[in-house]
Amino acid sequence: MKHLFLLLFSSVFTYVNAQSIDDLSFGTDSTFDVATWNIENFPKNGAATIQYVSEIIYALDLDYIAMQEVDNPAQFESFIDQLIGYEGYYQENDYARLAVIYKSDLNVNALYQIFTTNQYDLAFSRPPIVMEVEFMGADYILINNHFKCCGDGYLDTSDLYDEENRRRAASVYLKGYIDTNFPNENVMVFGDLNDILTDNVSNNVFQNFIDDSENYRFADMDIATSASANWSYPSWPSHLDHILVTNELFDELENIDTEVACLKIEQALPGGWNAYDSNISDHRPVAMRFTPNVFVGVENAVSNNFHFTSYPNPANTGTNFRFEKQQSSGSILIYDTVGKLVKSVIVAPGSDEIYVSFSDLQSGLYFAEIRSEQERLGNIKIVKN
Repeated sequence: MKHLFLLLFSSVFTYVNAQSIDDLSFGTDSTFDVATWNIENFPKNGAATIQYVSEIIYALDLDYIAMQEVDNPAQFESFIDQLIGYEGYYQENDYARLAVIYKSDLNVNALYQIFTTNQYDLAFSRPPIVMEVEFMGADYILINNHFKCCGDGYLDTSDLYDEENRRRAASVYLKGYIDTNFPNENVMVFGDLNDILTDNVSNNVFQNFIDDSENYRFADMDIATSASANWSYPSWPSHLDHILVTNELFDELENIDTEVACLKIEQALPGGWNAYDSNISDHRPVAMRFTPNVFVGVENAVSNNFHFTSYPNPANTGTNFRFEKQQSSGSILIYDTVGKLVKSVIVAPGSDEIYVSFSDLQSGLYFAEIRSEQERLGNIKIVKN
């Protein structure tokens, strides 16, 4: 994962060198753009905070934001009502203050909380929010958390009230929940998890995830092991805000165009860190963007050995799809970047090539899938000029 560390410094200029909020950028039309952000007592400075955060969200162009410390539900609801192109969800109880913000065109299949009963209060005083979504034809499970804060840096498993032990218990419960309910799904865990990833084994509250490296990986580990100037909580300094992914997303994590970064938004403000801390938060967001490997990780997954190409690509009026000769009838399906089916053509038995017109499609990125009657056979990216 060394390329993630390099990306942290090579492409971070898009926001580090920004002269104003309008110059910030992160998300793109062809990537899934997600972040975790402790927004510290939102709205920390009333109307000024709401204005700042609105401008930042528009500039970063994220598809999903897991937020922590949303203090005022009425002001959050008003804020979402005015945030064009976005929806929000806030779960109000005594300690939760968790919220999610997501683009209105994101296909949301379910939205709910977990670990809400009293038996989990010590581990999860703020029950996580689970959001099941579809993006570019792939399904994702997004889990927003805010673990117990504070402690002395030492994990005491004999003390149920020890802060580190409460975070360890949350990690154990959360891993068990994912292993049981989503063993083969694209799962992403977000949040202010209130502890560092680099503690020694005896004191690391995330050791259960770290030990299971075949199934889990912290996408922000390179940030955690880099210079303190890149960490999410500069006031300590420490790196407390994390993104954890399951092995179904390891390929996406390793893609060369994937970026994971701590966003130094304060460098886009005239007052720098003081202005950011006074008006927005004492935590920086941690964000990840990646191109989904569409159709990977589902039943009847695509074979890497199936020959499926197109020419020309990029295409203008249309393209020729070439593939292994089909013994039975099938189809080619064209999806846009949000996973909407925009075109479907029949492939006749015995065919190994077919021309598909793109004259009715707008310019942009598309995904083509070829299917037999029983299974998916291959998929490729297509660019329409």
